[in-house]
Amino acid sequence: MKTVKVYGPGCKRCETAEQMVKDAAQKLGLQVEVEKITDQKSIAMAGVMSTPGIAVDGKLVHTGGLPDAAKLEGWLSA
Repeated sequence: MKTVKVYGPGCKRCETAEQMVKDAAQKLGLQVEVEKITDQKSIAMAGVMSTPGIAVDGKLVHTGGLPDAAKLEGWLSA
């Protein structure tokens, strides 16, 4: 099971990014545990300067704006 963290203050883009992760995992038939990180200090400590940010299994793979769906599937498949 992959662990995915979505970093952001809870804005609409962050919620959309979280849903994109869930949709991509379902499409790929993967089990993922999605955790939302909304604490500003935790977001900064993770190295996210622009939200939303996405980390897969502890590795920050995306920051700022919504991720490309194909790239997201690649990150989850790796």
